[in-house]
Amino acid sequence: MEYQKEELRIPTVRNIQMLLEPIYERLSNIEASLKNQKEKGKTKGYYRNEDLKTIFGLSPNTIAKYRETGILPFTKLGGVHLYEVSLIEAILRNNSIFN
Repeated sequence: MEYQKEELRIPTVRNIQMLLEPIYERLSNIEASLKNQKEKGKTKGYYRNEDLKTIFGLSPNTIAKYRETGILPFTKLGGVHLYEVSLIEAILRNNSIFN
């Protein structure tokens, strides 16, 4: 059996750059597209009860009281209460002592 010698070719830095440039450009376009979607408000974030307890240190009773009194706007999906992040941020801004 005869072995053929294959020439080992090491790519140059420029060759590697040429391969990576289209990938980098595509990733940049995806990042810009995601940023535009977020700015347009297409992507809404929601907190759950556990998030409010962890982030703001609220007790389950306080969260329920704020829902019942209308302080905390919410959406109920099945048995899950959801709180839109942008609305919570607006409440925090409006109640800031530095207005």
